Amino acid sequence: MARLKDREKALDLRKKEMSYSQIKDILKVSKSTLSLWLRNYPLPKQRIRELRDRNEQRIERFRDTMRKKKQKRLNKTYKLQKNLILPLSNREVFIAGLFLYWADGSKYRADHLSLSNTDPSMINFFIHWINRCLKVPKKKMRVSLHLYSDMDVKKEMKYWSNVLKIPLEQFIRPYVKKTSSERINHKGSFGHGTCNLRVNSVPLAEKIIMGLKAVADEYK
Repeated sequence: MARLKDREKALDLRKKEMSYSQIKDILKVSKSTLSLWLRNYPLPKQRIRELRDRNEQRIERFRDTMRKKKQKRLNKTYKLQKNLILPLSNREVFIAGLFLYWADGSKYRADHLSLSNTDPSMINFFIHWINRCLKVPKKKMRVSLHLYSDMDVKKEMKYWSNVLKIPLEQFIRPYVKKTSSERINHKGSFGHGTCNLRVNSVPLAEKIIMGLKAVADEYK
């Protein structure tokens, strides 16, 4: 008897153009049961489109809510980490730069310091490190770019000059590879090519290389 009443109620709700999911939530019956009961009562195409559009809107609202929650969480974590880490002492900056150089710096010649990266923030930290810890003025730094055939060379040189605050007079002629940047570009990581910043100095190069050797020997 209860089953019959549920079926009658389901038919009544279906006539009101409710979806299986909506009816299921009201009657607490399975979709397979509803499919059996309502197989002869399909929804009009217009109503199907309305439900589909509503479902897509609900999904997008859910995604937007999750994005906002994530951003709120990241903002909170950012503030906590910023308060925990900054400001850095001279020794901390030196050690940070030393390990950056261990990872990305040129270590095969002892007559210069050189680091290449596609991230302007990384190059700017390297500049800060050289200037603050090694006492090298910006005017002694040289910049070279690794670009690709489909890039506007003058535009990219101007971009790096602006972002690094180093005049174009200190730029060396860029190397332009025949390959198109689109073939190797990953989420814009090569959007402005690769920047190499260099300082010619035997004493400084030896100081950093020996510093790295000391650390490496400690953790052999």
